[in-house]
Parts: sequence; C-alpha cells; structure tokens
Amino acid sequence: MNDRWIWHGGGIEAAKRHFGEGDWIDLSTGLNPHPWPGAASMVFDWRRLPEPEALAQLEANAAACFGVDPRYVCAVPGSEIGLRLVGALIGGAARHVVPGYRTHGEMIPDSIATDRDDAPGAAGHLILANPNNPDGRTIAAEAIRELLDPRDGWLLVDEAFADADPAQSVAAAVDDAQRLIVFRSFGKFFGLAGVRLGFVLAPQVIVAALRARLGAWPLSQAAIAMGTAAYVDSGWIAATRRRLPDDAAALDAMLARHGYRPAGACPLFRLIEADDARALFEHLARRAILTRPFAEQPRWLRLGLPADAAALARLDAALGRG
Repeated sequence: MNDRWIWHGGGIEAAKRHFGEGDWIDLSTGLNPHPWPGAASMVFDWRRLPEPEALAQLEANAAACFGVDPRYVCAVPGSEIGLRLVGALIGGAARHVVPGYRTHGEMIPDSIATDRDDAPGAAGHLILANPNNPDGRTIAAEAIRELLDPRDGWLLVDEAFADADPAQSVAAAVDDAQRLIVFRSFGKFFGLAGVRLGFVLAPQVIVAALRARLGAWPLSQAAIAMGTAAYVDSGWIAATRRRLPDDAAALDAMLARHGYRPAGACPLFRLIEADDARALFEHLARRAILTRPFAEQPRWLRLGLPADAAALARLDAALGRG
C-alpha cells in the first residue's frame, strides 16, 4: 500500500495517480468539512511583514477561546511544528501513549510507547492526545490533571481535536506553577488546514524559549488575520459545536446499517474495524472515496465526516458494495 495513505490523511493527489481522476470525497483527514466561511472574503496586503501587534491580538483572541491567560500562549505555524519544537526544547526521558499521532513518538528521541492505562506513575515526560487520534478516545479533564506531577517531567497534551467540546480541555490549568504544556490546532475545527496555524500553551519560560526559536515573523499575514477573526466568531463556533455531533450521529447510523461499530467520541471522525480494512480502503478508493488506513493496525479504517447528504449517500452506496 502507498506509504502516503498510511502516513497521514489528505493524500488525494496520490490517490488520483493510483486510482484515477474523479469527483473525489476526502474522508481521510478528520477535518471539519464545513470550514469557517469568513476566510473566503478576506484580502491581505502581501507587501507588508506581519506586525507584532497583530500577532499579539491573534494570541489574545485564541487565549480567550481556550480559556487561558494570553501570557501562556504562543502561536506557531501548525501544531505539528509546535510539538517538534517543544520536544527539542525539553528533551529527556519520555513516554508517548499509543495508539496515537505519529509525531508524538518522534518529537523526543527514544520516547517509549506506553498504553494509556499504564501511563500514570512512570518517570519522565508523558505525551498524550485528548481526544485521541485515531481511535477518538477521550479522557475527562480532571483525570488528565491528576497526571500532573510537579516533581518529575512535563505532561504534554495534544488537544488538536478539542475545540468541538471545550469541556475536555485542560488549557485553563496552564500556568507558571504547572509542568503542563497543551497544543491546539486551528485547522481541524475551523476546517482550514492549509492555513498552518497552531498554538502552544505553556509556562512563560517555555513560551519565551519558543519565541526565540521562531524568530520575528513566525506566521503569515493570512494565518494571523484568519485566526484573529475566526476565534471571535462566537456564533459560528457555537453553531458548529452543535452541528458536528449531529453529523457524526448520522455517520454512525449509516455505518451501523452496514454492520460496523464506529468507535470514538470525537465528532470529527470515526474509527471502524473490518476483517480486511486494506481491502475496504481499496474498494472505497476505486469509488473515489479516500479514507485512512493504518500500517500497524490492518483491521482499522478511519473516516472523517462527509460534507453533505450527497457525500453520505455515496459512502452509503459504496459500503453496500455498489
């Protein structure tokens, strides 16, 4: 199987080259299929470098949305880069919860894979995601806070998918007295992955070190402007938080009709098991529907939300082997 599809979602061009052109539906990414609409009408002055005041306003708006003091917020060009920068900064012994995002095992050299149930108690940094990717498992915020240990290591929590349900977030616990670092993503909930915008929420000593590494202009004009406006669009945010669970429920019902038991509490994607998920991936791809298979779990297939009733109907027909 093409490594592009098992490495990360979004390999539409690779899929077209392999399976042929067509009206493709991309369900491989776990992105909100209803992107924030304000981006379409925005205009940017590409002749000017971003102003530091504009970056500060973006971070303030995002901080208010996350429920954290702006002093603890550092905007980065994508949460992927934020994860790797923080890993390079803190170093040391680390464990990462599996299954999980590939970068969690790469951000600190020699990090050891651990099951979620075995995570408490061991020494070193602990890296986990909430909600988790790809299985969509969630952990109550209070249970995550109980993993904090002021005597040893950092707790690093990837909340890339947390915007759909802010009650799951531990962002409000970030301060200078806690060894807690939280990562947030703009692209997933707002459906605009190409903006490449993320945030590291951390004590000020970590924020200062990140800023030193990022330099004077870490983000583009477009990323700053879109994020600044989107994070204060409270009406759209509230409506989207209501809509996504309904869309996920419709996907669940359809999958159940075909004998699949969708797993996960994150409304942006579902995980299913099949006797031969690779064959199911190929079957759907031949019908121009891209999903996400996994090299280490040949029975797993992750599906994002179809964008509309027509896309859901096409997936329904394809799963019926049509």
